[in-house]
Amino acid sequence: MKRYGNLFEKTVDFNQLVKCAYKAAKGKLCTKQATSFLFRVEPNVLQLQREILAGSYRPQPYRMFIVNDPKTRLIAAADFRDRVVHHSVCNLVEPIFEKFSIHDSYACRKEKGTHRALARAQYFCQKYRCFLKNDIHKFFDSIDHRTIKALLRRSILADAHMWAGE
Repeated sequence: MKRYGNLFEKTVDFNQLVKCAYKAAKGKLCTKQATSFLFRVEPNVLQLQREILAGSYRPQPYRMFIVNDPKTRLIAAADFRDRVVHHSVCNLVEPIFEKFSIHDSYACRKEKGTHRALARAQYFCQKYRCFLKNDIHKFFDSIDHRTIKALLRRSILADAHMWAGE
């Protein structure tokens, strides 16, 4: 299995973080956190970058709330600064994980989504007499996160400080 390296430097690159700030704000421009961050985007990104490089960056607690659409789900919303970091990390690791993903996985993937999933389900309904739709209840809460991190280490060559705090 190929291992990918130098992702930390790319993740904390100033231009990358600025681009990710605008990406994180997409659809969120009416929120106070997004507008105040973007109003002073360069100083905010520089501060975020300094904290990450110094090892003093700490994500804020998630804001928790419940939605009922169509089933009851607990949502954990990240602070805007944390969203910028999430986008920066995802921009770099998404292409790596895309190579390992199965074709018929549609959630949260580029060029996929609900419409493509529906079209694929209709295709299979015409071809076969039955199919299985599966949803594992509280799957993310039940995963052993140490195992997931070990799998990540196999594919991402990381600086030692990236895996600190475990």
